[in-house]
Amino acid sequence: MARLSKRLGELKDFFNTADTDQLPGRKALALRSSRFIYYIIKQYTDGALTLRATSLVYTTLLSIVPFIAVTFSVLKAFGVHSMAEPFLERMLAPLGDQGVQIAGQITMFVDNMKVGVLGSIGLSMLFYTVISLIGKIEEGLNYIWKAHSPRSMARRFSDYMSVLLIGPILIFSAIGLTAAIKSNTVVKDILSFGMLGTVLVWLGHLVPYITTCAAFSFVYGLMPSTRVKFKSALAGGVFAGVIWEVSGWAFTTFVVKSTNYSAVYSGFAILIVFMLWIYLSWLIFLMGAAVSFYAQYPKAALGKASLTGRETERLGISVMFIIAEAHTQGRKLPTLSSLSGSLGAPSGTIQIVLGKLIQDGLVVETGDEIKSYLPAKAIDKIQVKDVIKSAARFEGEDGTQSRGLPQAEDVVRKIDSAVAGAFGEGTIKDLIDSRPQRPTR
Repeated sequence: MARLSKRLGELKDFFNTADTDQLPGRKALALRSSRFIYYIIKQYTDGALTLRATSLVYTTLLSIVPFIAVTFSVLKAFGVHSMAEPFLERMLAPLGDQGVQIAGQITMFVDNMKVGVLGSIGLSMLFYTVISLIGKIEEGLNYIWKAHSPRSMARRFSDYMSVLLIGPILIFSAIGLTAAIKSNTVVKDILSFGMLGTVLVWLGHLVPYITTCAAFSFVYGLMPSTRVKFKSALAGGVFAGVIWEVSGWAFTTFVVKSTNYSAVYSGFAILIVFMLWIYLSWLIFLMGAAVSFYAQYPKAALGKASLTGRETERLGISVMFIIAEAHTQGRKLPTLSSLSGSLGAPSGTIQIVLGKLIQDGLVVETGDEIKSYLPAKAIDKIQVKDVIKSAARFEGEDGTQSRGLPQAEDVVRKIDSAVAGAFGEGTIKDLIDSRPQRPTR
């Protein structure tokens, strides 16, 4: 029994700490796949994403008619508003005939909405309801990406309006392209090319999947209040797009075979099925965002990015070094996003370290819309040991520092003394001066 327990402990340590870059191809692929499956299961069982998906269902029910009304107005200006109902029918296709009925009712509500009689207050409330939905989406994505600094109100308004104005045009253009490809006339013309035409027709059937994956990827890359790499957004978009299409097919089967719902819930059955599909759609959306985060920060996603100990000290020195070097060389001051990209750590982790450096008077924040950072004093006055001490400081959630027993405090003093002895009076300037110079061309 002891041997089995020891073996399981070794496997757990290997799973958590092994570097996949140092493993052979098959073992590395197996470990990456196992970690990914573990991460997906953990995200679902934790309950945070399911809770946020439930919240988004409530917000969607309140804002779906105003959202479609605003989208309808934008599309009407481009003369393609007649495609709004087909779009809704495609989104609600997993509901079967009930989806067509719901799409028709929503379209009827939008058609009957008289924007001119709403007045300024009513119109403001209309836009507020729409903006609140997009804000909820951003809030959920920021939670997944551990982004603790949301956009400013001015930037939120401009970015949200861009989504409302540009998004519908792109989506309905893709729907129009899909419809054109699937039309009988176009299919006949393509088939006239022989084998190449047959291949093109089969590829045409993939267009809905491609557009769905592209739409998810677009949102994952744009909405989080942090920098998302294209390949990370694409990974989440492909995952969410494929799962959403497959879930739509499975949900359609469920609706067809669940005739008991109508017998139990009567007229409310259509509403309950509608809410179930919205919940499932938002859950898939959030899981796709989690996959994007995992693709960009696998160690942080698995809980291996420690905010204490040597990892935090290393991160603090790295942050201070980048800020000081940019300031000294007259380059553009680093921002939270640029620091996150340079160091390969989530913006939330970088922000915690920056907060400690700012609190201890080593770094100052500047800028209005996008914050940038520079040294709080001359870099030859910032000692390395002070940066290490600042980055390694642990604080509780309420801002209080922890205290240990006298014996533990004695150990900490010895560690501080050893650090001071190792670095002496060395400063950040000394680190920059000791860095090997890049050869000039």
